[in-house]
Amino acid sequence: MTEEKCILVVGGAGYIGSHMCKALARSGYLPVVLDNLGRGHREAVQWGPLVTGDMDDSDLLDRTFSARPFEAVMHFAAFAYVGESVTDPALYYRNNLAAPMVLLDAMRRHGMDRFIFSSTCAIYGEPNRIPIAEDHPQRPINPYGWTKKTVEQILADYGRAYGLKSVSLRYFNAAGADPDGEIGEDHDPETHLIPLVLQTALGQRDTVRIFGDDYPTEDGTCIRDYVHVNDLADAHLLALERLLAGGGGGAYNLGNGRGFSVQEVIHTARRVTGCAIPAEKAPRRPGDPARLIGSSDKFIAECGWRPRFADLESMVTTAWNWHRNHPDGYGD
Repeated sequence: MTEEKCILVVGGAGYIGSHMCKALARSGYLPVVLDNLGRGHREAVQWGPLVTGDMDDSDLLDRTFSARPFEAVMHFAAFAYVGESVTDPALYYRNNLAAPMVLLDAMRRHGMDRFIFSSTCAIYGEPNRIPIAEDHPQRPINPYGWTKKTVEQILADYGRAYGLKSVSLRYFNAAGADPDGEIGEDHDPETHLIPLVLQTALGQRDTVRIFGDDYPTEDGTCIRDYVHVNDLADAHLLALERLLAGGGGGAYNLGNGRGFSVQEVIHTARRVTGCAIPAEKAPRRPGDPARLIGSSDKFIAECGWRPRFADLESMVTTAWNWHRNHPDGYGD
């Protein structure tokens, strides 16, 4: 009997982590989820066992790593609200920086040396060129970005000192949902544009607010790079297979390579849902760049990534399928 290849997915009850677990299971791995369910959902853990607890609980980590052999650890357990990181930086430095160090040290104790880290384009700060490539200066403008940048530095240092092999994947805007409709996006509070637009289509919100319509873009609204959550999961699988095959680590952008404006998202959602989706203009938000578009050329060239849901309609359609059938998210 073939022994299952186990992957520890920290934060696997969340949006991206749960989609990762489904992709792992489809590829023959057993995803073991470690999640305290503070911001994740028990109902999203469907493809392997759930270990309920914190990643900075050394005793729990020792028991978990002793219970079965793991091929690698994937980390999705960061807090990711930029505004919250500004108003409560202590929360972010504890969860996003101190806790992963406990996890990494537990891995060292148990002889584990493969780690895939969910990073972010927020490490770049305000862009001085578009598209943003990996060699763009890193100047985070909020504690969230700083925590991610610092963990990337820790991973590089651990690699040199202890032989840790790691891949950091810097996301742009994750979007969409499982095309089968089994899992989706459910945040509280919700801050992402596409779910906000679709909640308006469902009548759960009165209107969508457009923060600024006088940017130097084609329609005056901000442009962002959206990447489908399943394409992110595919990228993690490629990174995992590279590490398991003895390949090197590194840091890579994961984006679509093109941008969509706020107005484009709203117009696409109106077409997909058949709903009016009222929108209202609001003042610009401080620190919002006109364009944020990433280059994923490095990861495409080195790992063979090919996004399967690169068009905006696919992202909105899969998200709409989830929200329409789960108007209260996992609370249904």
